[in-house]
Amino acid sequence: MDAARLHDLMVTAGSMLVAIAVLGALGALIGEVRLRLRRRDRFAQAPSTLVAPAGSPSLIEPVKDAFKRLGHHTAVRDPAKLSVLRNKLIQAGFFSREAPVIYLGARAAALVAATIGVVLVLPLVVKGGGAAAVCIAGSFALMAMMGPDQVLNMRRRSREREYADGFPDLLDLLVASVEAGLSLDAAVSRCTDELARRYPNLVIHLRFLVLELRAGRSRKEAWSGFADRLGFDDARAFATMLRQAEDMGTSLGETLTVFSRDMRAKRMLRAEEKALALPAKLTVPLILFIFPCLMGVLLLPVVYRMMLVFPK
Repeated sequence: MDAARLHDLMVTAGSMLVAIAVLGALGALIGEVRLRLRRRDRFAQAPSTLVAPAGSPSLIEPVKDAFKRLGHHTAVRDPAKLSVLRNKLIQAGFFSREAPVIYLGARAAALVAATIGVVLVLPLVVKGGGAAAVCIAGSFALMAMMGPDQVLNMRRRSREREYADGFPDLLDLLVASVEAGLSLDAAVSRCTDELARRYPNLVIHLRFLVLELRAGRSRKEAWSGFADRLGFDDARAFATMLRQAEDMGTSLGETLTVFSRDMRAKRMLRAEEKALALPAKLTVPLILFIFPCLMGVLLLPVVYRMMLVFPK
């Protein structure tokens, strides 16, 4: 394929993408205008006793509303997939009922932004930008497809680390509270107050658990929901242990003591694993940064002396 034909093909493709983007923008604009007209008519029919809230609206709210409207057009219809997405968002710390819609809207906005970026990069490719322009366009597409998921996974991993650090402390406090004569529900409420400053994200899930227990949900279902919200293997094992202890009628204090001892042993093993992995992780920085500096410090005086001994 010669250069002229390739140029015509890329111009045609770029024109089609621009036309699609313009049509999509027009459709979004028409939908927004219709939504605003419908909202104005509804407010005009509302009673005059309604008072607007005081204070200026936050700058985040318009962006959130835009993502929400965009997410309604791309919402997941399968209930199973929606439930999985909602669990992921809860594990990442997004507890709102509208979080899946906002997340889908953010993904759609990222795809639109990446499409616009690729369209803007096309003239550079046509003019001979070469591999750099192709890499830029590929970076836009890659960030749009994987960026939101990576941000979500990063938040989930950071919270999982906090859960792994705080769960043994939670079990120790539960053991102390139960042995002091409190019931398990009262012990959870007490631990929530004690851990609020050290593990705030874990305490949020504990407060949800306390509210569910106070609302009358069974202990099995409440602890199973707690483990699902955490997405943490030790929490699932703890919920299974409580269910088995309740079914078999075993002593709750002894069961908590054994499980707490096991959790402390696991935390110590994780610390030892990190300590043993440290030399292997330091090998690359030593080779890249410290070893060249050490060689320079050792060899430069020798080179200088040899230059003095063997002048030109």
